[in-house]
Parts: sequence; structure tokens; C-alpha cells
Amino acid sequence: MFLDTTKAVLCDIGGVLYVGNTPIDGAIEAITKIKEHYPIRFITNTTQKTGSQVVEKLQELGFDITEDEVITALDMTKLFLQNHQSNAEFLLTDNVMDFFDSLKEFPTHYVVVGDAQHNFSYENLNSAFRALLKGSQLVAVANNRYFKDNDNELSMDAGCFVSALEYASGQKAELIGKPSKEFYHLAAASLGVTPSECVMIGDDIEGDVLGAQEAGIVGVLVKTGKFVDADLQKGIAPDLILESIAHL
Repeated sequence: MFLDTTKAVLCDIGGVLYVGNTPIDGAIEAITKIKEHYPIRFITNTTQKTGSQVVEKLQELGFDITEDEVITALDMTKLFLQNHQSNAEFLLTDNVMDFFDSLKEFPTHYVVVGDAQHNFSYENLNSAFRALLKGSQLVAVANNRYFKDNDNELSMDAGCFVSALEYASGQKAELIGKPSKEFYHLAAASLGVTPSECVMIGDDIEGDVLGAQEAGIVGVLVKTGKFVDADLQKGIAPDLILESIAHL
């Protein structure tokens, strides 16, 4: 069994630990149990919250999770832009925009797309399209198709709008978050282990499970969050399938 060689755990957040504003039954206790035996990183593609905002919500829900245990796609996007000494035109929600204020000293060479929700207006998308035509490069913070929303229904995620800009501009977006191999390898490195010594727990059979497997990490699928039965017909074989994280 892969747990015999496991030295660390990676875990998705939304849909695995909670849905909306409600923890998954047994998730709080499961995380406490995991942390007794393994170091862990909570990795998320959410672009509606910064890392500190994610941790604040998790702690309010009762999880014993600290900011140094969380890696977000927004964190990696900021690091990417800093490394390239560039600002960007952002398609994001208003509440995370000041996270990138330190980049204002740099010229703008990128268009960065996350889940912008109401900011996905035609005007904003067309502005991004025109920036791409003028030479900016397209960056996707994440490219998820959909997510489990606060009303317990699936909602369109950023990937749909990334695809629209790719089609219109003829560019292929550079992906920062899951299922990028670099993202997974960075998460493993932060735990001081190799990818093959990690287990990834997620509710997205493509971004979490297949993405992890392609990065050399064991992929565990939970049937909570965005999971639907049709996921099991996509030709992807999780290393383990659980009803929820509480069953781990």
C-alpha cells in the first residue's frame, strides 16, 4: 500500500475540507489525525482569496491550520511576476487586487486570469484581449472548469474564460496553479520530500488526481465537493477513492 512509503500529504481545500461555509463531516478530525503522523501542505487554486484570507476562513471553521501550511496559486503567480520583474493586467476579484500592489513599480508584460466572477464583463475581457494582441503574454492562475459554489451547485470557473482568451488571441496560457507539475513539485519540495513520497487528496479528478499523478505523486479522490459520478468515466484511475477525507 502506498501509505507505507508516504512521508508527507498534500491536500486540496475547497470541496475537500468544506463546501460553502460548512466543514465536511469529520474533516476537522481527519486533519488533526493526519498532522499527528505527517507534515502537510494545503494547496488551492482559489483566486478569490489570498493565503491569509484562506487561513482565516479555515480557522473560523475550526481547522487547526496555519498560514505557513498553505500554498495558493495566487502566491505562485505573484512570485512568477516578481521573478520576471513585471506587473500585469489582472482579471481577478477586487478583494485580492491589493495583494499585487508591490508589482506596480514594474512594466506590464502579462495578462493574468483567475476567477474574476462579476469582473468577467465583456469590457474587461476585451481589454485583456487587446493587451494580448499588443504583446502581453497570457497567464492562467488556474484553469479549472467549475467549482462547488456556496449554494451547493456547480459554477463556471476561470478555465472557461482562459480558453476564450486563448481562442481569441491565438496564445496558449502559461499555467501557474494545479495541475502544473511545477506547482506540485514546489509543494513537495516545501515539505522536504520527493514527489513519490507524497499523497495528494482532492475532489477534482483532473486537476487534483491526474495532475498529481503526472507529477509523480499518488492521487487520492474524495467523493465530496465538485465530484460527480461521471468523473469515474473519464479514463482516469485514482490510486484510492474515498467517500470523504474522514475515511482516510
